[in-house]
Amino acid sequence: MSLRLLGRSYLAFVLSPELPFDEWLAELDARLLHQSGFFSNRPVILDLAALVPSMAETAKIISAVESRGLRLVAVEGVSADWVSPRLAPLPGTPMPIGMFNPTGEKQRGAQTRNRYTLDEKPETKPVASLLVEEPVRSGQSLIFPQGDVTVIGSVASGSEIVAGGSIHIYGTLRGRAFAGTNGNAKARIFCNRFDAELLVIDGLYKTADDFDPALRGEQVQAHLDRDVLNIEVFH
Repeated sequence: MSLRLLGRSYLAFVLSPELPFDEWLAELDARLLHQSGFFSNRPVILDLAALVPSMAETAKIISAVESRGLRLVAVEGVSADWVSPRLAPLPGTPMPIGMFNPTGEKQRGAQTRNRYTLDEKPETKPVASLLVEEPVRSGQSLIFPQGDVTVIGSVASGSEIVAGGSIHIYGTLRGRAFAGTNGNAKARIFCNRFDAELLVIDGLYKTADDFDPALRGEQVQAHLDRDVLNIEVFH
């Protein structure tokens, strides 16, 4: 009998509190009040890099978030010694400046706050895309951070499409669509028939409660305009 190790990807939400923290917390409470199912059983990562809190403040923030019933799985942006082992930063997360300093590498202003950039010009690579020639069934999660996703069929309620680029649905979109997950604010979401549960582009989102009822059943596109997620009929 052999031991099998299988890899599996899960989608987690990242909360990045802002100052003033009390106002941010009040906005979170409002979301939880009107959209209680939005975070339902969903892993949540807390990114505190923007707050730069002290050790005591970090503990208070974690307590405030967990007291709201959110499924917190990791905390980033603070010293790993400040959080319990169960909330240690996940593998592959950016290291803060000072933890790693390779020879010959220079910092470049605000761009190097959470990562380092090489002096050499990055190699230009073609944008990758994924073509799915069958419907996405309820309960399925299709995750493709490398680029665009095109689905020939429909996306059922309770399913998810996660793309680093844009999302094109040739059928009905009833589930959740996450586009531009790698920080691509120019990503868009297209579908031939709109009946979605959730749309997200570069972290900005709208749920079913926010959608204009007149858009239901229409051919639509979603895009960002000055940090506002717009959904409009598209022909």
